[in-house]
Amino acid sequence: MISIIFPVYNEEKNLEQLYRELVSVSGHFGDAVEFVAVDDGSRDGSLTTLRHIATADSRVKVIVFTRNFGQTAALSAGITHSSGDIVVTIDSDLENDPSDIPKLLALITEGYDVVSGWRRYRWRNKWITRKLPSLIANEIISRIAGLKLHDYGCTLKAYRRSIVGGIGLYGEMHRFIPAYAFWQGAKVTEVPVHYRERMSGSSNYGVGRTYRVILDLLLIKFLTRYLNRPMHFFGGIGFVSLLLGGIAGSVAIYFRLSGLHTFVSTPLPILSALLVIVGVQLVVMGVLAEIMMRTYYESQRKAPYQIAHIIHDQRPHP
Repeated sequence: MISIIFPVYNEEKNLEQLYRELVSVSGHFGDAVEFVAVDDGSRDGSLTTLRHIATADSRVKVIVFTRNFGQTAALSAGITHSSGDIVVTIDSDLENDPSDIPKLLALITEGYDVVSGWRRYRWRNKWITRKLPSLIANEIISRIAGLKLHDYGCTLKAYRRSIVGGIGLYGEMHRFIPAYAFWQGAKVTEVPVHYRERMSGSSNYGVGRTYRVILDLLLIKFLTRYLNRPMHFFGGIGFVSLLLGGIAGSVAIYFRLSGLHTFVSTPLPILSALLVIVGVQLVVMGVLAEIMMRTYYESQRKAPYQIAHIIHDQRPHP
């Protein structure tokens, strides 16, 4: 079963054509396909159009939000309420070309867990205002994530459910599912896909979202790397702060004993006290974070690891 998920926000004029293209490209899947539309609080006639489509085609499932929650929430709901072994996500504004879906699925068949689309020729006519900022943002994200992708923002992606099913999505995290999956040991690749100019409606995204995207990535990076050992993060920074505070205090004492400066004539004593206080607070924060982490795992009976599979498991199973 293949689930094709598309979030919808004020895309009334694009939905009929999107549906026709999806049906056309997925014709060879037969009954092993479902279409999951998530209406993210649209204020136009998108929901009415989706109702008509769903009435005519039982393979179409429509999830309706009470208000606009954002694309990440819409994709999360679509993934949760879909049943396919392979999940394909695509925008509903027709900028993504449904004819590229078989290309992504072919790579999944070859053994990849995540296949990300790359809109290689996007913003060719807007090099300064859109193309260059996009290149910089994707390069920063790639360096932070440790996974080189040219287009993290492309919604057209294919996932194995075993990879994407257990990922909780918040903020702008839908962009970083490939990176998160990569951190968990998944095989991730990228493939060039077509990009089409929007024919109707207006984009809901702008360059101003870049800094929020990077902040979300830093948070995910922290949760992935230090969730099981927060003391190493807070304690490490706290140790550096204590060390610098000790050095500043030692230099201040040296100046005082050598007669070069008094404590009042140099800011070193204040700097030393500030660094020591910050260092102690960070170490204490690390201890509290360790307690919270252990409570989190033990209360939910979660293990701090993931098992791919077990060979020759002889234990009895209920």
